[in-house]
Amino acid sequence: SALFRSLARQAPPMASPIPPSLEHLVTHLMKLPTIGRKSAERLAFYVLREPREAAVALAKAIVAVKDNVIHCGVCFNLTEADPCSICSDPGRDQAEIWVVEQPKDLLALEATGLIRGVYHVLMGHVAPLEKIGPGDLTIDALVRRVKSAGASEVVLATNPTLEGDGTALHIESLLSD
Repeated sequence: SALFRSLARQAPPMASPIPPSLEHLVTHLMKLPTIGRKSAERLAFYVLREPREAAVALAKAIVAVKDNVIHCGVCFNLTEADPCSICSDPGRDQAEIWVVEQPKDLLALEATGLIRGVYHVLMGHVAPLEKIGPGDLTIDALVRRVKSAGASEVVLATNPTLEGDGTALHIESLLSD
């Protein structure tokens, strides 16, 4: 045991077997949700195996999303034009507002083809333990929209979780009058 400690103190630090630019990519991929070191390494090696054109196309797609995608000024959905295609569709029932937590929830509802109203994306849910309050969401904009647009129906389509239900109850209390 003393011998190992002595050797450990004398041994120079080992050079990383991964080139710095590859390690840099792995580090950035690990910042993505649900991506740990092994998944990040798999993705990095995949990018490395792909032709340069494919890697450049991926990088350009990431930059394009950051440069072009914005939140709709009306419903807060993701869009490249303001207002979004749903809010500007004259065939939509503007008096029927479906309230969802995230843009991905809107996509799921829209995929059914059954919604003829419009949406309002809250950009999350009230979660006191995560220090997310009503002021951190687009609830105030929703209340203003309902009152100014004369919405006849507001469908609270929040997720069936404690936070989603709590958010829906809070919105219901604000719109109850």
